[in-house]
Amino acid sequence: MAHMPAVVRYSLHESTLDNGLRVIINPDDTVPVVAVNLWYDVGSRDESPGRTGLAHLFEHLMFEGSAQTSAGEHLAAIQGVGGSANATTWFDRTNYFETVPTGALDLALWLEAERLGTLDLTQHNLDNQRDVVMEEKRQRYDNVPYGDVLIHLVELAFPVEHPYGHPTIGSMDDLASATLADAQRFFSTHYAPNNAVLTLVGDVRPDDGFRRVARAFGQLPKAPTAVRAPAVPLPPLTGTPRRRVSAAVPADAVYLIWRLPTRDTPAFDAVEVALAVLGDGQTSRLHRRLVRTDLIAEGAGASATGLIGGTSIGFANARALPGATTERLEAAIVEEVERFIAEGPTEAEVDRVKAQYEREWLGELARFDTRADLFSCYATLHGDPDAVNRRLDEVRALSVDDIGRAAAALLAPENRAVLEYRRATA
Repeated sequence: MAHMPAVVRYSLHESTLDNGLRVIINPDDTVPVVAVNLWYDVGSRDESPGRTGLAHLFEHLMFEGSAQTSAGEHLAAIQGVGGSANATTWFDRTNYFETVPTGALDLALWLEAERLGTLDLTQHNLDNQRDVVMEEKRQRYDNVPYGDVLIHLVELAFPVEHPYGHPTIGSMDDLASATLADAQRFFSTHYAPNNAVLTLVGDVRPDDGFRRVARAFGQLPKAPTAVRAPAVPLPPLTGTPRRRVSAAVPADAVYLIWRLPTRDTPAFDAVEVALAVLGDGQTSRLHRRLVRTDLIAEGAGASATGLIGGTSIGFANARALPGATTERLEAAIVEEVERFIAEGPTEAEVDRVKAQYEREWLGELARFDTRADLFSCYATLHGDPDAVNRRLDEVRALSVDDIGRAAAALLAPENRAVLEYRRATA
């Protein structure tokens, strides 16, 4: 491999308020903008059986107003100063973020602290946003071809009682039965300054930024938060679990699923590269075999989804051309995985994947908003935001042998589950 230049490293300044809020600041005065990024250490894995969907519901409820703001005013105020704001929910976290001109930093901080301290959690707002989430489920999952793929994949990969055994959107039956008391209990359990990380990236001096954060958040009280049971890695899948779905999809498709180690461990990193060699892009093995050589698929790929709670998941998939069966697609994928395990990757393949990873990683770091999100992520999930600065070194250090061993240990075809989509016939 050719010599790689040193990776840019970002200066980080950290402080923790008396109420437990962890604050990270990365000063960057290249443009007069500041990204504000707040991660709460709560996701769908923290929901109770029969009460799924609450983590995602709060992504919506947090914009419904507070003691001094009305519904929708948070977004309107940020947009009114030329900024942007949004929120997302995942298995392992819920994050809220704004990007604003430097002069509007206090506004963004005040709005975040205001809704954390005095969220307007009423029956009306609960009912209103519950309806919004149900409509989102219909539009994004139920009425889009393959829109429910993640629901099926997590149900195949995890036991129903596992924290990752249900999708982030949750069960609509659970959501319909959720009471105001359920929502209040969830909020008081997980939304506290000592369960959050706040990152500022941009045109702000560290000492000034810490003062501004303390002024906005310092009066909020620390609160008791939930204690998770230790995450125990699941063993590999056995028996080749299968699920066949008949749906209004444009083509038959097949997905192979494996359980993988927790994210950002050497084993996960190595198998993530292995899956990228197999299925990331038009030069990958699966695309060359199924799309260009065998002419049985219109698309094929493979990737990994890293999770922090003991077990991650990896996938390989293909979408059939007319006349090709899901059985043929699956057999071809299995053959390519077996060949990879037997032969290992080439240096050229590994170099390609590493270069692509580096390009994407540096692209995320180049933007204030995604850079702030990465620092919050590594502080929340791994306890160390500076790991962002070491990340490319870790990926670069993976050898061809590391990647081959990880594939042999983690991608054995007998340890897969299978999801098939079949076009529904009239």
